[in-house]
Amino acid sequence: MNNNRVLLVVFVLVALAQLYIPAKMIWDKEEIIEIGQTYKFKTAPIDPTDPFRGKYITLSFIDTRFKVTDGTKWTNGEEIYLSFNTDSLGYANIQSISKNPFDNNGNYLKAKVRYATSLEQTTLLIDYPFDRYYMEESKAYRAEVMYRESQRDTSTTTYALVKIKNGESVLEDVMINGIPIREVVKSHDENSGE
Repeated sequence: MNNNRVLLVVFVLVALAQLYIPAKMIWDKEEIIEIGQTYKFKTAPIDPTDPFRGKYITLSFIDTRFKVTDGTKWTNGEEIYLSFNTDSLGYANIQSISKNPFDNNGNYLKAKVRYATSLEQTTLLIDYPFDRYYMEESKAYRAEVMYRESQRDTSTTTYALVKIKNGESVLEDVMINGIPIREVVKSHDENSGE
């Protein structure tokens, strides 16, 4: 009887752990959405040979290079921390970079060094953790096409809205001329009768 009681306690603990872990992950992301700092990251055209890979839009960003002069050795794939400021149009720009988290009210992002040059001045090419925007399967392909077309049109502004808190991020939306891409696709579908 004691053996059954121990097994029941172990089962309950394992079941609670399996519920706790995904609930904690969801809670953390929701907390970022609620109280994280919002930044606009200006997107760049994607490589046309990198087609739509599933149910998401592949994003590329303009501000992914940062020159460092502190003499610190940076390695490819290394985890780094970025702090941001915003320009006059409200777009995020990398303000500073560190191998350790910043102490600035949690408004920093954990990212990775994709590539580090080491000429006169080291330039880091940075990989942001939010390069995929997931969408409903039936709308994702049209969204990808519209996103690519907007990147080719120099009169169109595209950017990603990203919430940042304590090194973590949540990609909230992709905007085309200030309109969420879901709305752009919906409007296109309504106007074309789909």
